[in-house]
Amino acid sequence: MTMGKKIAHKAEEVKGGAKKTVGRATGNRSLEAEGRSEQMKGDAKQAGAKAKDALKH
Repeated sequence: MTMGKKIAHKAEEVKGGAKKTVGRATGNRSLEAEGRSEQMKGDAKQAGAKAKDALKH
């Protein structure tokens, strides 16, 4: 996995976490759910990349 993709996955996770926090702080459940979803997608992509890298070595 390229470093650029790893950074993009981490950025997606961080962006999702920020949306979740802002949604929670403002009482916007929709934004909070969207952020939680993005954060989980980023986590899953990172886990997949780690597994893929582990199988290569």
